[in-house]
Amino acid sequence: MKGLILAGGMGTRLRPLSHTGPKQLVPVGNKPVLFYGIEALRDAGIEEIGIIVGYTDERIQFLKDSCGDGSEFGVKITYIRQDAPRGLAHAVDIAKDFMDGEDFVVYLGDNILKSGIKDFVEDFKTNGSDISLLLSKHKTPEKFGVALFNEENEITYVEEKPEKPKTDYVITGIYLFRNNIFDAIKNVKPGKKGELQLTDAIKEFVLSEDKKVKATIVDGWWDDTGNAEDILRANHLVLMDLKENIKGEVEEDVKIIGGVEIGEGSVIKKGSKIKGPVIIGKNCVIEGYVGPYTSIGDNSKIKGGEIESSIIVGEVNINFNEKIVDSLIGKDVVINSSENNLPKGHRFILGEHSEVRI
Repeated sequence: MKGLILAGGMGTRLRPLSHTGPKQLVPVGNKPVLFYGIEALRDAGIEEIGIIVGYTDERIQFLKDSCGDGSEFGVKITYIRQDAPRGLAHAVDIAKDFMDGEDFVVYLGDNILKSGIKDFVEDFKTNGSDISLLLSKHKTPEKFGVALFNEENEITYVEEKPEKPKTDYVITGIYLFRNNIFDAIKNVKPGKKGELQLTDAIKEFVLSEDKKVKATIVDGWWDDTGNAEDILRANHLVLMDLKENIKGEVEEDVKIIGGVEIGEGSVIKKGSKIKGPVIIGKNCVIEGYVGPYTSIGDNSKIKGGEIESSIIVGEVNINFNEKIVDSLIGKDVVINSSENNLPKGHRFILGEHSEVRI
């Protein structure tokens, strides 16, 4: 069996962070979201993975620089270029030659699962279905593809982003296919936005009397990290299981409470307080208070103030005497206090789609 990770989207809901790189490389728990997918496939016994990449050279290079040839993960990665965002069915279709007749997993690159997909894959090998879909309950099913299933866990209905959903079970973005899915994709017509929907290909199997589509319900939590709120929630879920692991230097009169991970070369300055779960990367300097559910990327300097429930991507310089909460702060950001500046006021240099609350 092979794996296919879809990482070609523009990530418009995560702007401005996604202006400069793929949304799948935004870190959760100081690890790019995409890495969770690669590791989930590997842990399920899949050794060959294709990654669908976007059509801009810069974004493609970002992914190649981050994931390499896959040897770091113990897999072999092949990059497959999609010439435009033409929908999930199109993304799967262009990987037909890569699949070479084998069964395969499709894994949307912005998904994170607590339990992985090993059991999901093993069941598919023996359950006799043409397609298996991983489902989860969601409070806003109208934003996803939805599915109904019977007592035998056979799917009887699917629909893509319905205005009035018949169910709150959504398709998580992790699919298992036989090679005959490519025949169904040939019959898919473009949707409202001109894209080819994978749900429409699946519907052909659902409506067929001699085909079988099976539902598997997610064990544990699942998160689709499509926007800033989702990313922060995923960070919260990942950090819940964090254990103490201190490799950096902790000066005197520092209070560390709960699960806190501190990377090599980092220094927690005198008088600071770190209340876990918190993960701090390598070569950071922290002087102040860092509270629960915060991840701080490598080479960051933070002085003064308080930070809670936030993601600091890395290489930032924050010298700020107030409280930062529920924030997603990109790479190379500088935040300085303006309290000593004259004339009084706040100074901003912000790109498109930024958000500021003061």
